[in-house]
Amino acid sequence: MEITSEIYQGQFGEFTITKDDRFGVIMYRSALAIAALCFSVGSLLALLQPTNPDILNWLTWLYIGFSVGLGVALWTIHIYLELLHRVLQIFWAIGTIAAVGVALYFSEPLAIAIYDHPIALIGVGFSFAALTGIFFKETFCFNRFETKFLVPLLPLLILGHLANILPVAIEKVLLGSWAVLFVIFAIRKVTQEIPPDIGDKSVFAYLKAQKQQAV
Repeated sequence: MEITSEIYQGQFGEFTITKDDRFGVIMYRSALAIAALCFSVGSLLALLQPTNPDILNWLTWLYIGFSVGLGVALWTIHIYLELLHRVLQIFWAIGTIAAVGVALYFSEPLAIAIYDHPIALIGVGFSFAALTGIFFKETFCFNRFETKFLVPLLPLLILGHLANILPVAIEKVLLGSWAVLFVIFAIRKVTQEIPPDIGDKSVFAYLKAQKQQAV
């Protein structure tokens, strides 16, 4: 028999938070932590040893870890607007497929291929757009200071590199800032109470009922 927690009053009625709900939040936060760790370690290595061939190969594996973590986070995140949720998942899928294509097409390690051929960011950048969506959601729902910086920082760095308008020194600062703020975000998520990440389940139930009625 499944054990439920206390009863909460939502906008459209009462609801309870189950063990499965809590497990989903733990999965979401764990996936974000993996994505943040992989991205931040990769960024640090890229900034400190950008020409080391062994490091460059490790960056590919770290990007895989980042991408998998991001995918799991997008699968388990709670977003009221189903359309937005699906769009972010599609963005991740496009970015992942593009990254595989870049890795297969170019002979260089993935990080170098993306850096030396900014056009690759048109595809791979969709994954970072999905990550920006998570940061935007966290800013809107929890007013987090780090995500307020991350939301504009990601497109600034990616579009700036794509358009070749940012000096290398500025790109390094932005990348380092992204890595640090991402880790701060992941750590703060771990210490946050679980119920707020689940949200108002009565809203999800209401939206689901409305969708069924429309069908």
